[in-house]
Formats: sequence, C-alpha cells, structure tokens
Amino acid sequence: MIEGRTEFRYRGHTFEELKKMDMNEFMALLQSRPRRSLKRGFTEQQKIFLANIKDARAQLDAGKEPKIVKTHCRDMVVIPTMVGLQVGIHNGREFVKVQIKPEMLGHVLGEFTYNRKRVEHHAPGVGATKGSAFIPTK
Repeated sequence: MIEGRTEFRYRGHTFEELKKMDMNEFMALLQSRPRRSLKRGFTEQQKIFLANIKDARAQLDAGKEPKIVKTHCRDMVVIPTMVGLQVGIHNGREFVKVQIKPEMLGHVLGEFTYNRKRVEHHAPGVGATKGSAFIPTK
C-alpha cells in the first residue's frame, strides 16, 4: 500500500472480497435500482457482453493484452468481473474507450460516456436580424 493512500472499499468490503462473492451477495450490497436491474436477469445482448468480458478476463489473467470489449449495452451494471478491463461503450456515434475501475462498481456503463454534444452557438445567420437581411450584390 502506498503511503498516505487508503485501500479501496465498497460498503466495507475490500475489492478482493468483492471478487470472491457470488452475484447474490454482491447484489445485496448495491442500491435498489442496480439491484433490481440485476435481479431481473440479463438480456441476450448483456449475456453476449459478459461472455466477451469473460474471454478478455482470461486473456488478462494469462498475461496477454486483452482486446477492448465493445458494447451497446449502456444500461449494464458494472460488476467486479469487469474491473481492470477496457470497454468500448457506444455513445450513438462511436465507441468510447473506458477503463473500468473499482470506483465504478454499481453504476451503469452509460454514465461514463456522453451521448449528447454540447451546443455551441455561433454568429446569427443571414436574415436572422434586420441588418443581415440586405446583402449587397457588389
């Protein structure tokens, strides 16, 4: 442990303890919305995403560089098996690369990418004001 830094804990449990828990024990630690989401089960797309996460985790544990796991499942709750991997989360136009950290546990993937651009207004267009209605021909 680094001097002055504390160990990560989620609801009083270390990350090592969280990795050893089964899904029902981890669900009991979550807040009501992600707990209900996990209790209802995974969709087919989420099951495919979890299978890809499992493959990437096996590559990481074998010492290889894991591939980035891409997904459209922005409503997927971050669980301990995802921590340490890079995930490409679709924002509607592209896949945004996000490194999953222990602090993200219990949140949904969509919280970590923006899917709307900030509106930037520029100068008014032609005809927007009385002065801009007249355009000289010469």
